[in-house]
Amino acid sequence: MYSKQIFDQDCRQCKRLDDFLCEVKQKHPDYHARPVAPFGDSVAQLLIVGLAPGMHGANATGRPFTGDYAGLLLYEALYEFGYSNQIKSESLTDGLALKNCRITNAVKCLPPQNKPTNAEINQCNNYLAAELKTLPEQAVILALGLVAHQAVLKAYGLKQNSAKFAHNVQHSLPDGRRLVDSYHTSRYNVQTKRLTKEMFGDVFRTIRLHSGVVDTLLNHKPNFARNHKIL
Repeated sequence: MYSKQIFDQDCRQCKRLDDFLCEVKQKHPDYHARPVAPFGDSVAQLLIVGLAPGMHGANATGRPFTGDYAGLLLYEALYEFGYSNQIKSESLTDGLALKNCRITNAVKCLPPQNKPTNAEINQCNNYLAAELKTLPEQAVILALGLVAHQAVLKAYGLKQNSAKFAHNVQHSLPDGRRLVDSYHTSRYNVQTKRLTKEMFGDVFRTIRLHSGVVDTLLNHKPNFARNHKIL
């Protein structure tokens, strides 16, 4: 269970998002349709930051990148590089667990048309900033997309022009951690080949080559977290 500084299941601070989730819940009573908690190893050295829950993915299942197209390439890569015990993420009860890796979002609630406003991103940034402070030394932060990249910089109190977003580029952060960028694993990016499996694999190879993750992964005793969910 996360502290309320990192995740608040009952957060209703963004009226537009709260109203939208209420509408979604009425149309899809079986959907999670609430803020989505981070998922993964509580002492992970790799933190993956996405944009926000997808309508029929995390918003439905209650777990980041689970049940929608954007999660296919992500969880396949996590499995191939040793961070996951399964190649697919389908539901909270599928037995999937992450080791030395955790996934979170810049915005914890589903936004209309998958587009949060700047005010909503800023409102949610305090949660991300608190989560970043829990990372171990020499941790790596993988930002999926420009919005996630900008959210990480804001959470660190850095100017947006201090690090330019570019695929498979890494940036040094003030506390010694590293920020690595990747195009988002969205359906659009994958189907238009803006992001290919090989390109995404290169990102994980960059993380291994230029961080302590590869050295610690073999000896790391993961705190498996199949359902980091506040009930």
